[in-house]
Amino acid sequence: MQILTAFSRAVGAEALLDITQAHIDGCLYHGQVSLDFVERLVASGGRVRVPTTLNVGAIDLIHPELIRLTSPVQAPARRLMKAHEELGCEPSFTCAPYQTRFRPSFGDQIAWGESNAIVFANSVIGARTNRYGDFIDLCCAMTGRAPAWGLHLNGPRLGQVLFQLVGFPASLEPADGLYVAVGLLVGSRSGDRIPVIDGLPAPPNDDLLKALGAAAASSGAVGLFHAVGITPEAATLRDAFGGRPPEETTTITPADVTRALQQLSTVADGTPITAVCLGTPHFSRDEWNRLMPLLRQVAPGRGIPIYVNTGRATLSDLDREGLLAEFRDHNLVVVTDTCTYLTPILERMDGTVMTNSGKWAHYAPGNLGVQVAFGDLEDCVVSAAAGCVVRSRWW
Repeated sequence: MQILTAFSRAVGAEALLDITQAHIDGCLYHGQVSLDFVERLVASGGRVRVPTTLNVGAIDLIHPELIRLTSPVQAPARRLMKAHEELGCEPSFTCAPYQTRFRPSFGDQIAWGESNAIVFANSVIGARTNRYGDFIDLCCAMTGRAPAWGLHLNGPRLGQVLFQLVGFPASLEPADGLYVAVGLLVGSRSGDRIPVIDGLPAPPNDDLLKALGAAAASSGAVGLFHAVGITPEAATLRDAFGGRPPEETTTITPADVTRALQQLSTVADGTPITAVCLGTPHFSRDEWNRLMPLLRQVAPGRGIPIYVNTGRATLSDLDREGLLAEFRDHNLVVVTDTCTYLTPILERMDGTVMTNSGKWAHYAPGNLGVQVAFGDLEDCVVSAAAGCVVRSRWW
């Protein structure tokens, strides 16, 4: 509470508010200080006071054979994950807690870490959280309180800058590339302002909005976006802006989308690939339902590995229904508890990796040193079978 009240004074919050849940980003090991902080709370008999989920760690505890780190290097990372459980946190180890039974409701006051989870909760669900970082998110969970400031309040949630899609056909369909590109453009151009997006085709489910938010939070500091006619606080432009005019209006054209996607890729079509990585953020059940029919079109034993990051709860559902057994010979590698752009998992990191994730493509070259090719999910599966980059379209 001392840390939390000091933080509140620093950001200018005049009060604290009750939260219904928390999501902790600090179980990913970054050094001894990460472990020291949590171990002190454990040693003092600390317990979280609200339902608290955990973000990804550095180890896949279900498939430890995938981790390419020595045991001494793994030990503190494992301990950090375990220590959070001892505080009473739910061992979810997913960056997509909104796809679990802990999904909050509209208007809920929560304290979440993890950039994509924050933007999804605020934008797609209409729950309320600021961008909480390591240690402060856990302080909120331990006290059940959060500072009453920023996106917890009504005024700061109103739109400030308008992005209009222009020049697209009236029959524009929602697709990975479109939503990722819009996210990248909105993130890079919004600064610290709340963006409103007008003209997006309605998505079939939450996953494209997840991809947009993850891209926007990777390329910028977006914690909340409004999509007119799609997200819950933006039924109309007037609703999104609270009746105020936008501070700035900018357009997104097909050429902008093409350039944004081209910048995600460091290689050209036809380049050999060593892996496909999907599920950043973690693959949902709907995304698995989209992937499995595509995998059936690939002959068993052919192609390069397809790594899919997914949450424990989603994997449990798939295993219970026996849905992944038929793909054992399809070079499918399921990863839980962590993500392939964060920790050494890929069998080869000397080549090009293809992905449909804007977040993976944004961070992996710096984190892993690999070359990256971006494409829609369908292109990723075709490319895995062909062993090289195959793309059906550039926007």
